[in-house]
Amino acid sequence: MLGEPFPARAWGAEHLTVAERAAKALDAGSDQFGGEQCPEVIVELVRSGRVTEERVDESVRRLLREKFTLGLFENPYVDLDRAEETVGAGEFTALGEAARRRSLTVLTNHGLPPLEGRPNLYVRGISEQVAAAYGNVVADPVDRDLAVLRLRTPHEERPGLFESFFHSGSPPFPEDELKEILRLLDAVPTLVCVNLERPAVLPEIAATAAALVADYGTSDTALLDVAFGRARAQGRLPFELPRSMAAVEASRPDAPDDTEDPVFPYGYGLNL
Repeated sequence: MLGEPFPARAWGAEHLTVAERAAKALDAGSDQFGGEQCPEVIVELVRSGRVTEERVDESVRRLLREKFTLGLFENPYVDLDRAEETVGAGEFTALGEAARRRSLTVLTNHGLPPLEGRPNLYVRGISEQVAAAYGNVVADPVDRDLAVLRLRTPHEERPGLFESFFHSGSPPFPEDELKEILRLLDAVPTLVCVNLERPAVLPEIAATAAALVADYGTSDTALLDVAFGRARAQGRLPFELPRSMAAVEASRPDAPDDTEDPVFPYGYGLNL
């Protein structure tokens, strides 16, 4: 992936060979090895007698049953006319937009949302054109009533993307960037929305922001609809947010939500 080999993880089975791991997976009921192209391993397991042909037939039978149920043999091609009627249909688009709003996860709210009227808005990371439908967009935070800031979780390039930290969280914001963010939060009541493509280490932002919201891929409109009380946010964290890199590095790499004293635990979220 992305030009870098991703070695398979075998937590608890590192001492086994590739063939032994595959056999263990089959014993556990696996029918398919996603993303792996190693038919020779399964062939050798059958030839050695470790896995029977009957066991392979079981997996093939279950997979074929699903394909028959889905009609992939009778109707293997897309109906173009039906696709044009279905893809982007208003009903489905509306459901998707509603899900975007509901998925937003409110982590802190110190009396900020829902917002009222047409406040003077200083925005960063948000389309000014979109924000103009909700308030008066100003170029200088001095002239604002409040600020809305959208951030992405930092990503640290490092050799070996399967280091434990890759799975447990993103690195903290660079020091200079964090200082700039905190200066804004100290000066202006700020709604901060962080895109959590992975767990983030942001205790200082959580402690300083007037409100902190997490998103997993949503629009500026969806965020501002929630901020102004036009939609409800009902999301919950799908993972904990660690307190520090030290806590992440001390956690077990094969156990979810294992850091000590997280800022926000798994499943946390406020209704708004």
